[in-house]
Amino acid sequence: MQSAGTLARGALEGLRRALYPPACVSCRALTESEFALCGPCWREAGFLAGALVCDACGVPLPGQDAGPVHCDDCLRRPRPWTRGRAALPYRGTGRALALALKHADRTDLARPLGLWLAAAGRPLLLPNQVLVPVPLHWTRLLKRRHNQAQLLAREAGRALGLPVLPDALVRARPTRSLGHGGREARAQALQGAIVPHPRHGAALAGRPVLLVDDVMTSGATLAACAEAAHAAGAGEVRVLVLARALLEP
Repeated sequence: MQSAGTLARGALEGLRRALYPPACVSCRALTESEFALCGPCWREAGFLAGALVCDACGVPLPGQDAGPVHCDDCLRRPRPWTRGRAALPYRGTGRALALALKHADRTDLARPLGLWLAAAGRPLLLPNQVLVPVPLHWTRLLKRRHNQAQLLAREAGRALGLPVLPDALVRARPTRSLGHGGREARAQALQGAIVPHPRHGAALAGRPVLLVDDVMTSGATLAACAEAAHAAGAGEVRVLVLARALLEP
């Protein structure tokens, strides 16, 4: 027989679900389970697991080649990291969720998005690896009140059983928004902006690093982080993002 406590908890859970039924994390339509997507949002999301992607930057590629491949952009401009993956393409559902987490105070999204991130990142795991979120400058953190990359890294770290080092890298100076700049402008704006933390950066020495961010566009921010991690003595650096934008010309 079930105990009185178990029956009471079941009753409370039933009441909670009646008052607050599970809803799609993107459009709020009713769903069968919590922290899930409805059918239309799931189909629009276009999860990249099992798709052909660039092994370095995670961008979707045409075809069905089974081996590791690289996009033309990564072949022309080798990245300062070895491998990369994304959970979603940055369009439709993926774009809406990334923007909601970043700008709409939807910190509740970190849990499901972090789980999707962890699933995408499993091919990148290495022994003794640490997760390092892309840092925000303190002025932007004060304005936004949270670092979306750190929230994602925390949830992905729980799912993967990996430690998260949120203070290993810092933004030494603020940078303007990089959303509308070209590739070269982004890289120039980030020169010297991200560095190892004077004290906590030493924790990266000799350890493989998995950098975590919400969106990769040109990859300039992740490149600056990878270079800073190498400067701190890190081992192999790989990258993991929630959403990958299409390549720019």
